[in-house]
Amino acid sequence: MPSGAEPGRYVVIESREWLSRRPYHRQRVASILLNLRAFVAEVRDVGGHVDHLRTDGSMREALAELLEREHLLEVEAWHPAEREMRCEFAPFVEAGRLRWLEHPLWLTSRAEFDASIGKAGPRMDAFYRRVRKRTGILMDDEGRPVGGKLSFDAENREAWHGVPAAPDPPRFAETPLRREVGEEIAGRFASHPGELDLQALPATAEDAGRVWAWAKAACLPHFGPFEDAMSVRSRGLFHTRISPLLNLGRLDPHEVLRDVVAMEELPLPSREGFIRQLIGWREFVRHVHDATDGLRDLGGASQPETSRPGDGGYAAWAGREWTVSDAPTGVGAGSDANALSQRIGVPPAFWGRESGLACLDRVVEDVWAESWSHHITRLMVLGNLANLLDVSPRDLADWFWIAYLDAWEWVVEPNVMGMATWALGGFMTTKPYVAGSAYIDRMSDYCGGCRFHPKKTCPITRLYWAFLARHEPALRGNHRLGVVLQAMRKRSEADRRRDADTFSRVQQLLVEGRPLPVDVVGSAPSDSRGR
Repeated sequence: MPSGAEPGRYVVIESREWLSRRPYHRQRVASILLNLRAFVAEVRDVGGHVDHLRTDGSMREALAELLEREHLLEVEAWHPAEREMRCEFAPFVEAGRLRWLEHPLWLTSRAEFDASIGKAGPRMDAFYRRVRKRTGILMDDEGRPVGGKLSFDAENREAWHGVPAAPDPPRFAETPLRREVGEEIAGRFASHPGELDLQALPATAEDAGRVWAWAKAACLPHFGPFEDAMSVRSRGLFHTRISPLLNLGRLDPHEVLRDVVAMEELPLPSREGFIRQLIGWREFVRHVHDATDGLRDLGGASQPETSRPGDGGYAAWAGREWTVSDAPTGVGAGSDANALSQRIGVPPAFWGRESGLACLDRVVEDVWAESWSHHITRLMVLGNLANLLDVSPRDLADWFWIAYLDAWEWVVEPNVMGMATWALGGFMTTKPYVAGSAYIDRMSDYCGGCRFHPKKTCPITRLYWAFLARHEPALRGNHRLGVVLQAMRKRSEADRRRDADTFSRVQQLLVEGRPLPVDVVGSAPSDSRGR
């Protein structure tokens, strides 16, 4: 979807099959419908023509009917980042009826990505360094990074204690379009999970501009230092919340980048931290997904794939299967890369069943309320706990895809399977991002309202040590884990047995959908050496 409407002829397809292929969050479905229909109106307002196709079937069927009805020999479309969508329309490309055009809403090229790959494989820091040098963004006249270093990530790790006050995101007035979409969600999409808050969703190009103006004024000045902070008092803190609009194409990343580059009054850690997300990580994961055929070919190592769209644990939580019409042939499979052979399904706690862990329960509550949370809650609460429990990376990726506004195939799979879990091994990251309760206690205020004490009774630290012990054969030799693996080996036998027992108990209870009791860690061992 273009960020701005221009005259011309467009084909816009609304497919109920596509919108219900998985049990997507109501807020996600509503956001897509709002922006799609607002875009149709914007094109027509500037004199353009839109074939707005609405179907209960697939997009493939709708396009085939249009081509035949209008006797169109060929249509053109921007090359989609979603592999699933490319597969859906592949028959038209093969028949010469559809031609992909280069998508203008990307900032880097595949050649630039390929040139950044070293012996260890693709790495974001190498890619980011190349892009910074090529563009000159935040570089001085001698080609050195402004401020003396490429990344200020180490400075952006402050906990937030309420000052400065976190801003509230914009809300939008009720309109006929919002009422229309609300009624449709309540009717055709009533079985989808999650809360619906239409006034929280930008729809028009004007709405998108308003969100970006708010982000520049209220968020970016304090974004850097509190980028990794988490709090029960603010779901988003100083995160801009523009990723859904970028991924829908309602904001142009070129314009966003130009704006931030020009904001010289911003503190450098905030400015660089935001730019790194935009021209570094976001572009990097898109290239990784494309270059690996959706994580199916990891440097020549072919990965297995699933046979149908996953439900992300919906059936285990709801007690019934998610049933929709079948996706078109060749569509719906996903990479099942799984370097650590982690195989349990997504626990019902990720769908809102109480776990007893305040951090997990609060973040999950936020997600099902808003269809969004910021990247540290995703990585260090949701991803971390799923990793420690040995949740299937494929199932977890499907859960994120279902639950989040901004989760599209090209971004959710590398982020979940390549970073939040260790499904790809060391293909695109250098270590698993796992941690015990100390990290969550340091970076958040979640622990203050928890039934577990972060230093005494919280099972997360035991899960951390059990994870390292359980997967030591696969992780041995990773230089970034050398110190913690050595510490794990020095733990007493009693502690290691207690770690393993805690893992087994916690995993079983959460898989069964039961909250953890306060004594889930069990009594202290008589030999506590190595702790």
